Amino acid sequence: MKNKKIIIGSRGSKLALAYAERAKAKFLNISPSFEIDDVLIKKITTKGDIIQDIRLSEAGGKGLFSKTIEDELVNGKIDIAVHALKDMPSHETKGLITNCFLERNDPREILISKNNKMIKDLPSNAIVGTSSFRREFQLKKIRQDLNYKLIRGNVDTRIKKLNDGLFDAIILSYAGVKSLNFENKISQTFSTSEIIPSAGQGVVALQCRDNDKNMIELLEKINHQPTHNCVLAERNVLKILDGDCETAVGAIAKINEENISLEAELFSLDGKERFYHKDSKKIKFAFELGKEVGLILKKESKNSYKK
Repeated sequence: MKNKKIIIGSRGSKLALAYAERAKAKFLNISPSFEIDDVLIKKITTKGDIIQDIRLSEAGGKGLFSKTIEDELVNGKIDIAVHALKDMPSHETKGLITNCFLERNDPREILISKNNKMIKDLPSNAIVGTSSFRREFQLKKIRQDLNYKLIRGNVDTRIKKLNDGLFDAIILSYAGVKSLNFENKISQTFSTSEIIPSAGQGVVALQCRDNDKNMIELLEKINHQPTHNCVLAERNVLKILDGDCETAVGAIAKINEENISLEAELFSLDGKERFYHKDSKKIKFAFELGKEVGLILKKESKNSYKK
């Protein structure tokens, strides 16, 4: 592998490139034979980056952020794809394998608002920007009297829209805000019980071709196993529900010594019904835990989360 360049494919946003740089640093650390010029980052523009004015579900779903990058991987133009895991479809693309996850960033949700107000202090009918139905329905549990409107774009773009007066507040993931050094703008941080994050939120996933043994071996060396275990549980909830971008579902797994707990909630299509379950198992049963919680939510909801 010494003389082979490793090409990492990434979206071109500041946040995506920050994640790609983390991945590059991991490669440089695992082997003395790697030099900084041996690991390259290639910026790739995805459909999700181009379409900014409608919901992902209306434009084609989560794959908008990953498909173009995956196509380059399948075609051998890159060796590794870097993704924010929460933006990836729950089912793996044929010919590819996603089995490496960097240590999880903070998975919590945060609020940035005018005059640094917490959500309880926002005036009635204040406009709150959110990119997902999940966040909208979760926030409505806290404040039904606010106006929730779609906001798209990168983290810095969304903050600019807030500063331009288009919104009174916006909700974002802590991981993205922290990675871009915008922590001083945070007005409120929600616990994962107040707002259960999207499955895989805060996790950077590294993907390669399933027949590329060298890359698979390298990725095994930088995989963070506790994060991997949590991802197994959370993503299995999504697989069982077989939802899409419009599916309002949150899932968060946590490890405590030998056990892993999983907390998940699912909303009906109109957001009026909420289905919740929490359970735990030994870490070695993380995969099964995700399936079981997913099946319970699916049964209780009676498919009310689907069109």
